[in-house]
Amino acid sequence: MEDCLGRTASLEELHHEVESLFLREFGCKPDSVVYAPGRVNIIGEHTDYNDGFVLPMALPLVTMMAGKRIEGNVAAKDVTTRLTPGSPKDICVSFPVPDPKQERREGAQRIPDVEWANYVKGVLVNYKRLCGAFNAAIVSTVPLGGGLSSSAALEVATYTLLEQLFPIDHPVTPVEKALACQEAEHVYANVPCGIMDQFVSVMATENHLLCIDCESMRVTQVPFQNPHVVVLITNSNVRHNLGSSEYPVRRQQCEAASKAMGKRSLRLCTLEDLEAAGIEDETIKRRAHHVISENARVQQAIESLKTTDYYRLGALMNESHASLREDFAVSCPEIDLLVDIAQRQPGVYGSRITGGGFGGCTVTLVKRSHVDDLMKAIYDGYASPERRPTFYVCNASGGAAVFNTGT
Repeated sequence: MEDCLGRTASLEELHHEVESLFLREFGCKPDSVVYAPGRVNIIGEHTDYNDGFVLPMALPLVTMMAGKRIEGNVAAKDVTTRLTPGSPKDICVSFPVPDPKQERREGAQRIPDVEWANYVKGVLVNYKRLCGAFNAAIVSTVPLGGGLSSSAALEVATYTLLEQLFPIDHPVTPVEKALACQEAEHVYANVPCGIMDQFVSVMATENHLLCIDCESMRVTQVPFQNPHVVVLITNSNVRHNLGSSEYPVRRQQCEAASKAMGKRSLRLCTLEDLEAAGIEDETIKRRAHHVISENARVQQAIESLKTTDYYRLGALMNESHASLREDFAVSCPEIDLLVDIAQRQPGVYGSRITGGGFGGCTVTLVKRSHVDDLMKAIYDGYASPERRPTFYVCNASGGAAVFNTGT
């Protein structure tokens, strides 16, 4: 089972890897190295684009970028990446420096065939100043398609690198930076995501969860540090793609529900409003029921953390999964199996699906002393010739930063 433990290389190890990759590809050392984390959402799923509350944490799984300006050349950028650990060969992409005015006037000119490159280009278009040419190398330990926000990690890492290579005269606020990255995902990846992923990748602090009020965009750091409690992420290794999945459909259903109740968003709705509205479409009603009840669970979860009541927090996580499975219908048999196994194990407070749904990962709050037994139970109950889980044992990490020796 040892080979099912996910890659959580230290920042120093990733720095050596990305510098070596850059030197091999471009024949020199980079000017700057930066990184941005993926995230796991402890509770508050599909509430962000409904102006609700979310409670994510940044992961020790990061995307790291090394870059160097190409002086005197504004014709092209070269980006070299190795996004999948153990990939037999690097994926190299070159594309012209985008003209933001032209892209907005004529529409986004997406890069064909290499999906990840569009996240990078989208950030370039939304950066607060014109960029010149540069070379970059990318490595990442954030699993792709697992619901741990590999896309936001790449976007925020790109923006952070641009801040080093092409400094902005007037400082950009963390909110502005996160919104620029979100816009890149909306336009260049066609994913109508909320603000959670980019906000936590930019603003997280170590040993804290980040409560985000997605209406006011106010963030609150919620302490989360206990040597006896850890978060176990289990990747089902069932891949999903939000751009072509049911994600946009769920968003439309939520908008239909709030409109039926005469409200701007489901954030402003109560279960009493839902009952009084007399919505005949049972599917629309169930979608709204999840979001409204999930917002309440986030608030209760914060109170549980204040009193370190992990049993109550775990119960809320279990309730969240049941709601996502029944009311929001974004789970799948593989995920339900992982959650069911985890919830039945000693030392487990709670377990639920995390991310957009239809595969990806589960998040489990568990006593540190029981985590090894938990992983074995999940592996024994889930693994088959067709699939195996991948495990990540995590504590709350910090947000995007420039790598410095001794970081």
